Amino acid sequence: MSSNPVAETVASLMPRAKAELTELVAFKSVADFDQFPRSESEGAARWVADALTAEGFQDVALLDTPDGTQSVYGYLPGPEGARTVLLYAHYDVQPPLDENAWTTPPFELTERDGRWYGRGAADCKGGVIMHLLALRALKANGGVPVHVKVIAEGSEEMGTGGLERYAEAHPELLEADTIVIGDAGNFRVGLPTVTTTLRGMTLVRVQVDTLAGNLHSGQFGGAAPDALAALIRVLDSLRAEDGSTTVDGLAPETAWDGLQHDEEQFRQDAKVLDGVELIGSGTVADRIWARPAVTVLGIDCPPVVGATPSVQAGARALVSLRVPPGTDAAEATKLLQAHLETRTPWGARVRTEQVGQGQPFSADPTSPAYTAMAEAMSVAYPGQEMQYAGQGGSIPLCNTLAALYPGAEILLIGLSEPEAQIHAVNESVSPEELERLSVAEALFLRNYAAM
Repeated sequence: MSSNPVAETVASLMPRAKAELTELVAFKSVADFDQFPRSESEGAARWVADALTAEGFQDVALLDTPDGTQSVYGYLPGPEGARTVLLYAHYDVQPPLDENAWTTPPFELTERDGRWYGRGAADCKGGVIMHLLALRALKANGGVPVHVKVIAEGSEEMGTGGLERYAEAHPELLEADTIVIGDAGNFRVGLPTVTTTLRGMTLVRVQVDTLAGNLHSGQFGGAAPDALAALIRVLDSLRAEDGSTTVDGLAPETAWDGLQHDEEQFRQDAKVLDGVELIGSGTVADRIWARPAVTVLGIDCPPVVGATPSVQAGARALVSLRVPPGTDAAEATKLLQAHLETRTPWGARVRTEQVGQGQPFSADPTSPAYTAMAEAMSVAYPGQEMQYAGQGGSIPLCNTLAALYPGAEILLIGLSEPEAQIHAVNESVSPEELERLSVAEALFLRNYAAM
């Protein structure tokens, strides 16, 4: 990187950053306590709290949120009269899925081919380290010029809303002039990007029942209604022939005006198999940032191994619907439930239940904080201009913060570029991205304080 003193300091801190990320990744902090010990999440929370305390933060606290998890808060005072910036990340992670499919153990940070592999390395334990690096670099080069609040969430991946409800009950706690959400990512490695829109999400569980109990398929099959077949048929009705999402009453044809995805590059990023077509219509950016997208996340039915020749009496599925900006997630939930209930065939009994929801988000990229970040990123990424992109995923907290603090500017940056494979096996982070984005965040705080 350049001879910028902040950049030099961050570069010198990278070995420490790797050691700390190794410690943090080792916690199996999945906020699903039916699968993973609560003690693992509590250990990660204490690690973050201890790190903030070591950096001189005041009022460091483990916040017991309504969903039974802990968020970590700390306050670092700056000069009198300075602005306040809230830095967000989350320490909870997705389950590792099939641990045998990982090249190296998911909870052991491992360097391979220039990247650091481990669950949460990019999403979003790396974001915690990014904030620490930025603040350490400023402290070593004249001090932190703003008041800083840090909040590290403990259940973001579960979508159970603990921190959102806590913030609503304690609105003064996270109040800030600008909020930096460290849970997004660059469009690709080396291209500095701020995410300006997020799709919202709703989760609906659907149960289909047709019989009092399973029946022998030879004796009854052909006339007895098969609940699994009914479920498959109604799930299929959620997509058009080209794979576009078709929920009755939900507008599907909005477009993205901004940074565009090259289709071949997207195929590589998504690791689409040769000969398999992409689904949907319009540009790739339209499909993943500006339009609704339905995904069947799971189906409860007999596994192939051990299956018997039976007509199934009941079956259920968990359905996710990503909701673009401009669409209300609550209304989309009603439309999805109505679609499932009215499209289920053969008079089968059907029940739907909403189990999660988050509103879409849209930021104002013309605000002063964006100018400060653009200048910072041009230094951290020499020769590159900051780009604006959307993101198909959801961060429900963004809408909560926007509603609580309508005057605050919200920026989304982070380490989850396509090669990171977040939520998949072999998640990884680019140490170069961690270094550059830490520099960018430090310079942003300095630029913002001077505006």
